[in-house]
Amino acid sequence: MRNKPLVVVVALVALLSVLVFAAGWMFGSKRSGGDEATPATASVPVDARAIFIPGGGQIDAIRRGVPVDKEGHPPPMARVENTDIRRVRNYPMQPPTIPHTIDGYQVDLNSNRCMLCHGRSNAATFQAPPVSVTHYMDRDAQFLATISPRRYFCSQCHVVQTDAPTLVANGFKDIDSVLAAEAPPSGGH
Repeated sequence: MRNKPLVVVVALVALLSVLVFAAGWMFGSKRSGGDEATPATASVPVDARAIFIPGGGQIDAIRRGVPVDKEGHPPPMARVENTDIRRVRNYPMQPPTIPHTIDGYQVDLNSNRCMLCHGRSNAATFQAPPVSVTHYMDRDAQFLATISPRRYFCSQCHVVQTDAPTLVANGFKDIDSVLAAEAPPSGGH
């Protein structure tokens, strides 16, 4: 029998695997609590609306102060603002936000639900702002008869707004407020 060493090695590996599995099953069930009561500190509730402030003593903004070996409660899902009010843009060429819910909208290779209202042929009927002419241009700045494939998937640039809290402290100032702060006071010399 020429394969006797191979058979012996396979048998030893199988036996070792069974022993490791049995040991893990026996010792692992005791560590996970088994029939014992789980300590009250196993799950630390976290304020779902906490704001991460850099330098505020928190190391990880995503964990929100929950130690790595503990599990916190996830924040509630934010609700989509459905007000149909156009929002002010903070900088030139910023894609406008979507002022309504888009749950259930089909935007795939075969259909684009957004274009039902925002396409140039139906925008007046639905009183929706038509998409910009830039959405009908290809990469060579040539105008197309239909929406450009590179602008077809709306939600890669346009997003809905929610009532979610600010996750990270933000000191962003739009260009108008920066220019107004730098302008010299009028009425001088």
